[in-house]
Amino acid sequence: MSKHKKKAVSEGCAGDMTPMIDVVFQLIIFFIVTMKMDEDNKEIELDEAIHSPVIEEMNPLTVIIEVDKRGRITMRSAPFSRTALLGYLQSKYKRYGEYPILIRGDHRATHSHIRGVMDLCTSAGLWRINFAVINERKVPR
Repeated sequence: MSKHKKKAVSEGCAGDMTPMIDVVFQLIIFFIVTMKMDEDNKEIELDEAIHSPVIEEMNPLTVIIEVDKRGRITMRSAPFSRTALLGYLQSKYKRYGEYPILIRGDHRATHSHIRGVMDLCTSAGLWRINFAVINERKVPR
């Protein structure tokens, strides 16, 4: 046997953690932004219509347009002007053809605000328009 035993030399692996930290922060930012976009606008109070039909399954191409009590138009929490909304609807129509629209209008919004959004939809060639409402009676407190 050899009297000279070799000692195992362990070298440390000192990797640069900066890229991994960057990726983690980018993922966190991505999830925060997408969470906010999936939420409905909490300021909009839908009207009650207990005899309305229930939409069981939403078409994935459905565009949800929200109109608040002041007539401001938003989609996925992003504000849209009337011109920008019309441009968006027209470009999506050119790409996919006709697709359904769901308008979430605040019950305090004026008819002219909701009608303005409907007119933009028909100007873009879209006729399948639905309205989101509450289908249950509110229990008085």
